[in-house]
Amino acid sequence: MWWNFVGRTQEEIVQARDDWAKGTRFGEVKGYDGAPLRAPALPETPLKPRGRVR
Repeated sequence: MWWNFVGRTQEEIVQARDDWAKGTRFGEVKGYDGAPLRAPALPETPLKPRGRVR
């Protein structure tokens, strides 16, 4: 898990972040008056999976 994105691979996290930035794939929060939060930049080092591998 990175920020609020869950993925099995670095590529899935990158895709989720891109989708969030574009406003696709994720719904909107009803009743929230502010602009959507921006996802922070990805770390420069690859994300490391944790836990057991299936």
